[in-house]
Amino acid sequence: MTSLMRAEIGEQPEALRRTIGELLPRTPDIAALARETRQVLFIARGSSDNAAVYGRYLVESHAGRLATLAAPSIATTYRRRLDLSGVLAVAISQSGKTEEIVETLDWAADCGARTVAVTNGAGSPLAEAAEVALVTDAGAEIAVPATKTYTTQLAALSVLGLGLGADVAADDLRRAPDEVARMIALTEASAALPEIVEQLARVPGTVVSGRGIAFGTALELALKIKEACYLHAMGLSYADLLHGPIAVVDAQTPALLVAADSGPTLAGTVALARRVESAGAHAFGVGGGPGLAEACSAALPGPGLPEWVAPLGLIVPGQILVENLARRLGIDPDVPRGLNKVTQTD
Repeated sequence: MTSLMRAEIGEQPEALRRTIGELLPRTPDIAALARETRQVLFIARGSSDNAAVYGRYLVESHAGRLATLAAPSIATTYRRRLDLSGVLAVAISQSGKTEEIVETLDWAADCGARTVAVTNGAGSPLAEAAEVALVTDAGAEIAVPATKTYTTQLAALSVLGLGLGADVAADDLRRAPDEVARMIALTEASAALPEIVEQLARVPGTVVSGRGIAFGTALELALKIKEACYLHAMGLSYADLLHGPIAVVDAQTPALLVAADSGPTLAGTVALARRVESAGAHAFGVGGGPGLAEACSAALPGPGLPEWVAPLGLIVPGQILVENLARRLGIDPDVPRGLNKVTQTD
């Protein structure tokens, strides 16, 4: 059995090539807004919010600007004005049609912010509302779980970081599509894939953890497990996990640990894997190079990309894992119960 989700996972290399090619020339537009702002406010929900977590870490760690995640209810429910002068508001929505996100971006502009939209919806209300619209070119996405719209959002946020003066190389981003293609092939050929699928199919849930630039990937993988496989999945920074929730990790609650193959959070991820395994639970790795693989019961490969851009490839083994796990559980991953492609909130 195949799925639309799997087909759309396979479309990601080309979607990324198109998106990166189209958006990299927009860095001067972002730089112009950057000169008039000091900090960044990300506005998003769902998978887009997980992309925003990546954007926040990228902007703070490599562009040296304070970045925060908005609480849209301040705009839409409490209707409280804030002083957003000097703020660059970046709204992220796959469709560009989520009314709450459009309303919050309008609110931010009214409060003095400069505005950017990241959306796959050219001509959408969100794109029209922003001063600069970074329109991704993922093509139509039919399966409800976001795959190619998510990774192209990450590409757009990488371009945002470059426009904000991040101390990174654009050539790393240009290599991402080829690495995603390699990740698809390596993951599906990996003996660890069916092993991890079988282990997760026998338990009621899992903890998914990463830190820093990989944290958004951990949150996105946890979300995909919940929405497509109906399993409990707790997405946590490993720092927060160690502050108490690690007590839930046991033989019936394995840990999925996500890390780039390099970077300052890798050593802590490896140490966490060893702690989980020593407690008699299973740790499964996604990325993290040979160090994480050796510390885990089983591990899926990660991309050969520097940490700042690794999340574009790091989520791909997780997407394939989720699609396989859903089918193993007899669930159609394309149409999770209770979900629609565009979600509206009051």
